[in-house]
Amino acid sequence: MLNQTTASHTTVRRSNRTLPNAPRTSARCSVCALRHLCMPQGLSRDDLPKLEALICSARSVRRGEALYRVGDAFDNLYVARSGSLKTAMAHRDGREQVTSLRLAGDPLGLDGISTGFHTSSAVALEDSSVCLIPYSALKYLCRETGAMQDRLHRLMSEELIRESFQMMVLGSLSADERVASFLLDVSERNGQRGYSHAEFNLRMTREDVGSYLGVTLETVSRTLSRFQKRGLIDAQGKLIRIIDIEGLRHL
Repeated sequence: MLNQTTASHTTVRRSNRTLPNAPRTSARCSVCALRHLCMPQGLSRDDLPKLEALICSARSVRRGEALYRVGDAFDNLYVARSGSLKTAMAHRDGREQVTSLRLAGDPLGLDGISTGFHTSSAVALEDSSVCLIPYSALKYLCRETGAMQDRLHRLMSEELIRESFQMMVLGSLSADERVASFLLDVSERNGQRGYSHAEFNLRMTREDVGSYLGVTLETVSRTLSRFQKRGLIDAQGKLIRIIDIEGLRHL
């Protein structure tokens, strides 16, 4: 279901610079509130300036705009600095399959390392910003700094774990369990970023959530309504308030 043909990698030669005129600002890892999520552990004081020089800028991505699309040439890795984005792949019939929700501190673009072209698209769900990490320069820094190389390996491993978990969700959980697992995941990730784990704005549309979880939009809406009637959550549009987190965990 999620396979992407390789033809697009050989016939499409777009650049991944989707937003050439997007505003850019300097990126300073040493003062970033999200450094505990994306900076490598064990990085020495001497290596920090090298990392800050590598991450040369941050770029804004407006709601609905693509950071990169399927088939774009791979030049950079990215880290979401603010806001949120979704990644998606395309079925052969053109339908979109949402593959992940990226929050501030999450990496993007790892899919391009294998072939030199992106196999998915990344689209902003709200006005967001990302840090740019030129991959060629990152490889050089990894050869110089063991902590940076370890961090890149960890990112790749975390991607494998995330994808394996998502396969388990799609393959073995009921619709109620899938929606509950998704809400708990967003809750936990918000908590890691210093935000409320009990109340958050879900920037994904119901349709996007359904695509990500392998259910219909109607199923997502009915499930959230059922959770609300049972006193597990309070859902007002995009605002989700988790009332009974243990109840969600035991579905």
